[in-house]
Amino acid sequence: MQYRNDAKSGNKLSVLGFGCMRFPKKMNQIDIAKTEEMMIKAVNDGVNYFDTAFLYNDSENVLGSILAKNKLREKIFIATKIPPTKCNTFDDFETIFKTQLERLRTEYIDYYLIHSLIDIKAWEKLCAIGIEKWIKEKKASGQIRNIGFSFHGIQGDFMKLLDVYDWNFCQIQYNYLDENYQAGVTGLKKAFTKNMPVIIMEPLLGGKLANGLPKKVVNIYKSSNKHLTPAAWALRWLWNQKEVTVVLSGMSDMPQLIDNIETAKGAVSGMLTEAENETYENVLKMIRDSYKIPCTGCNYCMPCPQGVNIPGCFSAYNTSYSIGLYDGLKQYVTSTGLLDPLKNFGPGNCVKCGACEKKCPQNIPVIKSLKNVTKRMEPLWIKAFLALYFKFTR
Repeated sequence: MQYRNDAKSGNKLSVLGFGCMRFPKKMNQIDIAKTEEMMIKAVNDGVNYFDTAFLYNDSENVLGSILAKNKLREKIFIATKIPPTKCNTFDDFETIFKTQLERLRTEYIDYYLIHSLIDIKAWEKLCAIGIEKWIKEKKASGQIRNIGFSFHGIQGDFMKLLDVYDWNFCQIQYNYLDENYQAGVTGLKKAFTKNMPVIIMEPLLGGKLANGLPKKVVNIYKSSNKHLTPAAWALRWLWNQKEVTVVLSGMSDMPQLIDNIETAKGAVSGMLTEAENETYENVLKMIRDSYKIPCTGCNYCMPCPQGVNIPGCFSAYNTSYSIGLYDGLKQYVTSTGLLDPLKNFGPGNCVKCGACEKKCPQNIPVIKSLKNVTKRMEPLWIKAFLALYFKFTR
């Protein structure tokens, strides 16, 4: 495992961080046994940064229980987040924080983030109810070792946020497809000049840069280096940059973990060759010609009041362009329950309430995009097929 220095704290952080939002699942619940096996493997192989959040379902609790059971707490750094949307009074900060300490079975948090801080106004709202005073108290007591924020907004706001407080670190969405999206490379480099460790989320764009690439793109990678997976290519692009400290990967099975750990062993800045950089350029052109909606599958837009499976709809729609309409339709039918009128969670249920658009960190025009999904994924011939299907199976 390679490590990079946190210039502010002196900590040595593993270049590969374990993103805990996508722990392996079993019957729609976190599979404790598989998660424990993966965590032990990760720690034994040098991964020392684990990222979770108050809003990640049962993630904090599972992480804390496994760390306690296996006596791993002192071997790793815990990063978790406080949701601004849940903070309306000064007391809310403490209530949420105490809950997190209990879930995580710990007395302190190594890296504590304000979750999805999008602009100065959001920060000022928190300041108005005393967050600066609260942070000062927590840092003085040692309960919070480092304070930062995760960002989902426009680049200009990120630049301003870097200067309004003495942050210890930050977390941004960044990958080879989104080099100039949100904070982007410009924001990354500014944070670096302030000696702030930069934690990278969505390095694989919700898994799409690993498993959802067009076959032609996969072939480009294979022709360049048959030993590297698409995921490895995406991670190496990030680790090539000295400004990147930790890359979070939401690993949900052991093969993903093993591949990422092997890739991380050679993760040094400036490692890419001229030929490899040319490969990325060719890949970028092809991918951008295929994806239509920049959804990462973060699920922040969920639950939809009308039950629409928004991420599922968008994923199937993009798959229909990147891999093919047939594969996209198979995914669409499964993710929307299209074959069961009583469990149809497709875009046709949308009532344009706009709740999803307010919560989308990618600022996707969800309502308009759902219309595009319906147009492509439910053409007349599909509707005719469904009519016959329902007639003879009901």
